[in-house]
Amino acid sequence: MNKKSFLPFMVIASIFVGCNSEEKQNQSDNPLLIDSETPFNVPAFDQIRDEHFRPAFEEALQQHNLEIEKIVSNQDEASFTNTILALENAGSLLNKVSTVFFNLNSANTNDTIQAIAKDLAPVLSAHSDEINLNPKLFARVKEVYSKKESLGLDAEDIKLLEETYKRLVRSGANLSDTDKEKLKKINAKLSILTTQFGQNLLAETNAYELVVDKKEDLVGLPEGLISAAADVANGKGKEGKWVFTLSNPSVMPFLQYADNRDLRKQIWEAYQLRGNNGNTNDNKKALVEIANLRLEKAKLLGYPSHAAYVLEESMASDPKSVYELLNKLWAPALAKAKIEAEDIQKEIEAAKDTFEVAPYDWRYYAEKIRVKRFALNEEEIKPYFSLAAVREGAFATASKLWGLSFVALNNVPVYHPEVEVYEVKDKDGSHLGLLFADFFPRESKRGGAWMTSYRKQYKEEGQRIAPVISIVCNFTKPVGDQPALLTFDEASTLFHEFGHALHGLLSNVKYKSLSGTSVPRDFVELPSQIMENWAADAEVLKTYAKHYQTGEAIPDSLIAKMDKAGTFDQGFATVEYLSASLLDMNYHAATIPITAEVNAFEKSAMTKIGLIDAIIPRYRSSYFQHIFSGGYSAGYYSYIWSEVLDSDAFAAFKEKGLYDQGTAASFRKNILERGGTGNPAEMYHTFRGTDPNPIHLMKKRGLN
Repeated sequence: MNKKSFLPFMVIASIFVGCNSEEKQNQSDNPLLIDSETPFNVPAFDQIRDEHFRPAFEEALQQHNLEIEKIVSNQDEASFTNTILALENAGSLLNKVSTVFFNLNSANTNDTIQAIAKDLAPVLSAHSDEINLNPKLFARVKEVYSKKESLGLDAEDIKLLEETYKRLVRSGANLSDTDKEKLKKINAKLSILTTQFGQNLLAETNAYELVVDKKEDLVGLPEGLISAAADVANGKGKEGKWVFTLSNPSVMPFLQYADNRDLRKQIWEAYQLRGNNGNTNDNKKALVEIANLRLEKAKLLGYPSHAAYVLEESMASDPKSVYELLNKLWAPALAKAKIEAEDIQKEIEAAKDTFEVAPYDWRYYAEKIRVKRFALNEEEIKPYFSLAAVREGAFATASKLWGLSFVALNNVPVYHPEVEVYEVKDKDGSHLGLLFADFFPRESKRGGAWMTSYRKQYKEEGQRIAPVISIVCNFTKPVGDQPALLTFDEASTLFHEFGHALHGLLSNVKYKSLSGTSVPRDFVELPSQIMENWAADAEVLKTYAKHYQTGEAIPDSLIAKMDKAGTFDQGFATVEYLSASLLDMNYHAATIPITAEVNAFEKSAMTKIGLIDAIIPRYRSSYFQHIFSGGYSAGYYSYIWSEVLDSDAFAAFKEKGLYDQGTAASFRKNILERGGTGNPAEMYHTFRGTDPNPIHLMKKRGLN
């Protein structure tokens, strides 16, 4: 074992100075370091404490180093088993500890966890680099790769070998020693900056409150929103007042319904200036540094831009293909948005007002136009979309498609009292996996919605190891005796995240690294977005959209209104999304470092594409967590790319029947079960029998 092998140990020692001798002696009592005696071997959340994480990471990192050293020092000829498979299985304890920690850091964080995350970022970056840039390890992997055709491997084995080799090459294994050191420094900086970006955004979001103390300022707001704001105020010791926050279930309906324009502007400005206030949570300097470090890294690895580096592994394959899709959609979307803006301006003038439509006006007047044009008020819809009804609707859809059943469990430890747990069973009653569901916002949870896992599916000695999957959302909370009533957008989001969950739950592959959602970004949204189509289908709506008080199914007349209004405001929705996607590409397709100030850079990018003043990108730079802290850099376009696929795939079901068993079986076999074991385009073609036709997307968005 050479001196280089000991570097991670020295890094660990310098970072984890907080681990005292008592903590080390009690490692046998650390629930993160022992096998869980819990149902289905889920993490022992009822026993895990913040103080367990530092010693657990220290032990896990050391174990991983020893496992890597064993591979490297093996005197036998490098083989698939003693090198590729051994590398795949190495780090299981670190993966277990990291999975719990980072999931909690996203869904139920606190000051201690955030401090550990900051300390960990450069440690884990250095640890990863020591493995990926280990010349002896790469030599063994390369040796196996060079003779892959003669090893008698099956398709999954070959895919694992190819992905392992490619991962090391793309991580810098072929670089000179000098460039490897440069790369390590870049990766360490990036790990710190991206962590800080997310923490700043959470702090900025939690710091703002719009406190209303006059009832007349609540005019226009739905009673449910008013009651929720009163509950928040009471929880903050502000009885008799109403508190609105920057969480989506609070800020978005406020913008949609509040008659008070000054207050709409206030909360809107707070929302769109997060991370952009020149305070300690300001993200502008960090995001430019992130973008420029990514460019520097890409060039070090031989790519002209970060986007070129990232997209090499995607269906799109290069920035040119992404721009072609985005620009093809931009012109019709912008034209539609301009017509919508004119309609809103007419609505403003009809009310004898003289101001130009601003971003904080759009949702308010769009709602008024929706009511006039379609006699459709979103508050009229919500009683039919209780959280329980929507959840059961998603479950029922999966049951009709694949025979799945979902059994609520109350004997499984959870990390927060609001978390629900379900055992998922296959058609024959066999165990498929567990589904955790965490639906409501809180200050300890970041915004948005996502799917994650606590254990990925894989096989051990031929036996399928069942996954533990989790979906995390930020939906409207229950108020008083009223259950959580969702907007239709929230209902669609539940079906969306459930689709991701199915991708993880139905996975049936040999290797963790190829399991479930381990696919390119622009393919991973296919299983999620296709489920949204069932959520909106009239036939399906009748089965799950039930009035929370009467139990009556949503009436045909209301479904007809929803259908007529289906493409209403789609110019706005598509433009705000596409502008964010193009902003992402502007940062990451750059071939020279960015020197402009962030606000000027963003304004220039949006002016270039002709974005109108009444709309801003769905995410402005300083709170664009997807790309600066969430793994979607040069990848935010993925949603629309996948929408081409999901619209076309759902057309197959519409052609043969919503629950056609042959089509469902093919989608499961060729898409959901296969994870990342094949080429996505080939997998899709096998399912559909042809390449995807974008006309279905254009029709869906009213852009044809």
